[in-house]
Amino acid sequence: MEAEENILGKEKIGKLIKKFSIPCIISMLVNSLYNIVDQIFIGQGVGYLGNGATNVVFPLVMVGLAFSLMFGDGASAYLSLKLGEKKNKEAEVGIGNGILISAIVSILFCFITLIFLPLFLKLFGCTENLQSYAMTYGRIIAIGFPFSMIGTTLNSVIRADGSPKYSMISMIVGAVLNTILDPIFIFVFNKGVAGAAVATVISQVVTFVLNIMYIKRFKTIKISKESFKLNKDTCKKITTLGISSFIMQMSFVCVMTVENNLLGKYGLDSKFGAEIPITVLGIVMKISQILNSIIIGIAAGSQPIFGYNYGAKKYDRVKETLKLVLGSSVIISTIAFILFQTIPDKLILIFGSGDENYIEFACLSFRIYLLLCIFNGIQIPSGIFFQAIGKSTKSAILSLSRQIIILIPAMVILGSMYGIIGVLSAGPVADGIAFILAFVFLAKEYKNLKDGAKVKDKVVLDENSINNKNIEGNVIITIAREYGSGGRYIGKLVAEKLGIKLYDKEFVEEISKDTGFSAEYIESNEQKRTVLDNVNGGYYVGLNNADELFIKESNLIKELAEKESCVIVGRCADFILKEKENVFKIFINNTMENKIKRATEFYHMNKEKAEKEISRINKLRANHYKYYTDKDWREPSNYDICINSDAVGIENAVELICNSIKK
Repeated sequence: MEAEENILGKEKIGKLIKKFSIPCIISMLVNSLYNIVDQIFIGQGVGYLGNGATNVVFPLVMVGLAFSLMFGDGASAYLSLKLGEKKNKEAEVGIGNGILISAIVSILFCFITLIFLPLFLKLFGCTENLQSYAMTYGRIIAIGFPFSMIGTTLNSVIRADGSPKYSMISMIVGAVLNTILDPIFIFVFNKGVAGAAVATVISQVVTFVLNIMYIKRFKTIKISKESFKLNKDTCKKITTLGISSFIMQMSFVCVMTVENNLLGKYGLDSKFGAEIPITVLGIVMKISQILNSIIIGIAAGSQPIFGYNYGAKKYDRVKETLKLVLGSSVIISTIAFILFQTIPDKLILIFGSGDENYIEFACLSFRIYLLLCIFNGIQIPSGIFFQAIGKSTKSAILSLSRQIIILIPAMVILGSMYGIIGVLSAGPVADGIAFILAFVFLAKEYKNLKDGAKVKDKVVLDENSINNKNIEGNVIITIAREYGSGGRYIGKLVAEKLGIKLYDKEFVEEISKDTGFSAEYIESNEQKRTVLDNVNGGYYVGLNNADELFIKESNLIKELAEKESCVIVGRCADFILKEKENVFKIFINNTMENKIKRATEFYHMNKEKAEKEISRINKLRANHYKYYTDKDWREPSNYDICINSDAVGIENAVELICNSIKK
């Protein structure tokens, strides 16, 4: 661990970016090319109507991917968390249940798709001319859903187990096989879109088999039959952890659904008809996906470089990394922009020929819809950068702004005003606004980095390490408290009276030593997980910095509880130590009036600011507790004693706690 941290903190940034980003780029490209290969061979062998059919079926594929990533990424995060807590059995159950619910949902989704395929195709904008092709392609692809969805779930889990190469190889094998089989089934066997679908399913089965074989080779856990016994609580937690992946993928489904229907509607009012716009823009989006895959790979691969150096307060290295990531991404997007603007006709012909209207609309799509794709080199890395440094709210805003917040309304509004050209114009509008937003966020953050990114303390910390005598037995007192209730001060006085240590700031110091994160960074990020932390940028899934801090603190809390009697403030200690004896769980609250009074007196806030800060911090603490414990922070049954420090008084609260402990 230390060696890796030293590399992140000392190695040349350019070398680090190459080391971490290239595998990410390869994985992203493999995923993109998997879908594009079918389009190329179908276009050459069947024509543009065949490609149009695959485009209206594609949202169903994305729905399946959304579910599989939710279970796979959720199970991966669950695995990492439980391993960090040294609960290997629970980790095994988590992986088993993740695979199990993925299998159940995939089989159900397969049958639902087969039964309601005509309705789904209509929803996704299928026209009469595309119907027969889409039905043929969709039925075969649906049969492959269990294999593709379970395989994708396993891919995520395999990466989390520390075998990213195995995961990548299984994906590459499937993609290469699909590339080989497509022309055989389409041209040799003359099976058209059905042949392309069969080739895809066979490739998915092979990837599925390779991933299934890995189950017996797990490094961190041992999967058994017991692991696959359905556990409702575990499934709920997995789903919660993976919901961000589901949301991000479904956002693409929403965009494609609205887009296809608008293209079909306004296409009929133009010389292009309905089928050409649906076919062409689907291809254009998939080509642009190659560009985005490279950019995402560069930025996602740089996440650990951003995170480590930001935490270690090496802001010059953060700035250098950011410059190189943005610079290389802009170069890639500039090259793509030039190609899209100069040779769109040649690019579209890769996917088969068409009439003059087909070529004309393709040129319009590339030149209008991707007019500002050069800005992707800024907007996409920005979302990933903010996720890496723990600023998930900004990351979520940037990630969702282009696809959901801006693009869909723009397509609807501009389409109603300018028809088919208006729908295409929504692309640069969304790219432009998203770029401005990213630029504003980046400019502010870059200034913070330049100034040293000083982090403001939210809490006044006093001396907290007193150990004059020991009490008999190993007694742990956990103090959960509302901000402004005086809970930490009460904990300090209890520790003094009992002659044991108080642990609060010590956590920050110990975690800082272990991770390389600065004390200021830890204090500003621990115990402050928001609901938006689950939306992790949409590009990179796994544990964020809040998760890493929680794991480290959980392990430290358990070590302290085994070593000595002590008072532990906050950090879900009551839940972490729930199975340990001699743990006295205390919750301290107060009236808002008195919390404001305390904040103004001790923290030197004005009354209005104090009330907002109290509400904000207590909401963060409640969200953090709920996320990691699945319980209500303020629920009295979670604690042995709940004390209103205003009604009881500080001194009486201390006496009450001390007298309640059996020595």
